[in-house]
Amino acid sequence: MYRITKEFHFSASHQLFGLREGHPCARLHGHNYIVVVELAAEALDETGFVRDYHDLADLKSYIDEHLDHRHLNEVLGDDCVTAERMARHFHDWCAARWPEVSAVRVSETPKTWAEYRP
Repeated sequence: MYRITKEFHFSASHQLFGLREGHPCARLHGHNYIVVVELAAEALDETGFVRDYHDLADLKSYIDEHLDHRHLNEVLGDDCVTAERMARHFHDWCAARWPEVSAVRVSETPKTWAEYRP
């Protein structure tokens, strides 16, 4: 299996509801997010790619236009915008465009990652 990844960055705020009293994530806060999209294929296309990285420019446009420097609870219409749910959101968005998408990882901090892999 061949695998490629591409990384995207954006900054945004969110707030998590339903957490125990005093939990820091219950307050409005923000992150410098990193999204890594993984694509996989058993065979390469005629140019030797799993998929041309330039094809993924649509994801950068989506992030820049809809998510960067926004409040994710409002944009995504969810009271619980966790990294796990964002990984699923990005996976579904990407998989609708590129069938080779095999996983998406989302990082909120340099030490934390969430992944969705069907």
